[in-house]
Amino acid sequence: MRIFIYSLLIALSIFACKNDKKNANDYAYLGGEIINPSTNFVVILKSESVIDTIKLDNHNRFIYKINDLNPGFYTFKHGSEIQMVLLEPNDSIMLRLNTLDFDESLVYSGEGSKKNNYFINEFLQNEIIEKEIFQLCQLNPVDFENKINQIKAKKNKVLKEFINDNLTSDLFNEIAEANINYSYYSSKEIYPIINYSSSKRHIIDDLPKGFYDYRKNVDYNNEGYQDYLTYNSFLRTNFNNLALEKHLNHSHENHFNSKSICYNLDRLKLIDSLVSNHSIKNDLLYYFTMSFLTKNKDIEKNDVLTKLFLSKSTNEKNNEIISNLTQSLNNLKPGELFPNIKLVNSENSDLNFNSIITKPTAIYFWSHNFYDHFKESHYKVNDLKEKYPEIEFIAVNIDDSNLKTWESNLNKNNFSLINEYQFKNPKESMHTLAIYPMTKVIIIDKNNIIVNSNSNMFSSNFEEQLLGLINK
Repeated sequence: MRIFIYSLLIALSIFACKNDKKNANDYAYLGGEIINPSTNFVVILKSESVIDTIKLDNHNRFIYKINDLNPGFYTFKHGSEIQMVLLEPNDSIMLRLNTLDFDESLVYSGEGSKKNNYFINEFLQNEIIEKEIFQLCQLNPVDFENKINQIKAKKNKVLKEFINDNLTSDLFNEIAEANINYSYYSSKEIYPIINYSSSKRHIIDDLPKGFYDYRKNVDYNNEGYQDYLTYNSFLRTNFNNLALEKHLNHSHENHFNSKSICYNLDRLKLIDSLVSNHSIKNDLLYYFTMSFLTKNKDIEKNDVLTKLFLSKSTNEKNNEIISNLTQSLNNLKPGELFPNIKLVNSENSDLNFNSIITKPTAIYFWSHNFYDHFKESHYKVNDLKEKYPEIEFIAVNIDDSNLKTWESNLNKNNFSLINEYQFKNPKESMHTLAIYPMTKVIIIDKNNIIVNSNSNMFSSNFEEQLLGLINK
């Protein structure tokens, strides 16, 4: 592997020297090796727009030249995993990763690698710190602020040492500093929500003076940061908290409920009032609306939120998705007949879904692109089958893949083909059943009547729902 990278980097350097000087700052290279690939390609994106799809060679390697480079973060995607890389003029970056440990195994080499190794290390550290922050949120506000101030100071020290030891660009310095600041701001924004106290009003009233002073300087329309995870994470936590404060001003509830329709309407209105950049606004509106719709149990409230969303969003694709999802969820109300979706079994025979329902049933879904969920859901169901023999558990693969690929994945993990199916028409069926997120489980009774169209086998009350189904 080292010989491969060394040879490739030399070749890239020679090639770069031969290029016309006028174009010397217009491109960058991104390549590398994927160990244990889940697909035979990688996808490179900029601002959610696909630049290209690159096939892996016989050694699971790839190389790609980005012309007319727009300096900033680019996203590379492999299977269901994504990560970001900062590309600047003349970068020749090679990555190496193992899909079994995607983020933790990711390393960069070549021109431009040091800054990206800094960012991936920062990303991994933030994942560890986030868990610590959740515990720190149980402290009183003063002690909490002191603790996160210490974390921020330590990060600033590491960044200062990195800049002193390396020749860094203004773009890197700006983003690295913003990364630390927005991570710090996010920690403050989640404090009232994550704190275990049932009185959110009391928590907010007890915050030290100046706790949120940084909000005066927040740029809600920074198009240059919109591809960056930390900035987007901050915006989401910030609007969660701003909506909480607004909600408490006109609500007389003592117990805060994040699924309250009033709270969720407040959040969309705040986004509309504070964000003028269409792209950032549309992404936030879509994220929060989708989150509500896929978790909400009270179908009647879906139409209320969707109506407000459609009045604020200008993204036609997002509007269509939300409208269709709302319609599908309305058709899946408890008490309705389960749609008679067409399936394919392991013998490649076509079946109607309702023809295989003979007793109370839990239907769950999986995809090759969400490999961990595929395995964990099947392990979980194997345990549930023993505990609840009165219930049928049916697995449906949502991928538009051939029968051989589907069977191979099941066989190599020693999962039975019994009660395993694929959709005959995946796209149409996923729309009809509103399959999002992947953890969704649909519970129906022996008469094909929907009992719960939005359950989750990993939730704490799932087995209670199964018992209720048995006793129905």
